[in-house]
Amino acid sequence: MTLPPTVTPRAFERLAEIGAANQGKALRVAVEGGGCSGFQYDISLDDPAEGDLVLEGAGEKVVVDEVSLPFLTNATIDFSEELIGARFVIDNPNATAACGCGTSFSI
Repeated sequence: MTLPPTVTPRAFERLAEIGAANQGKALRVAVEGGGCSGFQYDISLDDPAEGDLVLEGAGEKVVVDEVSLPFLTNATIDFSEELIGARFVIDNPNATAACGCGTSFSI
């Protein structure tokens, strides 16, 4: 069974803090070829598009395109604030290896 990614309340709260919905934007999580491990995440504020999976919470939206969705099965989209900086992070159980920066992975 294929499970869609989930979004933590902390990630939705951060989107609300930056006013994504007020700007008519959603957090787009996409997977692209490249990166030091084979695939990389592309995380940006974008307009929802036809065919996107839309995940909603706290009045905010996270969208994933049809091509990226299989790579994000059962993944968790979160927001992390650490000494090195604050960023959206993906906990992806499908990744067999990841680079140190956490932005690329292999399957």
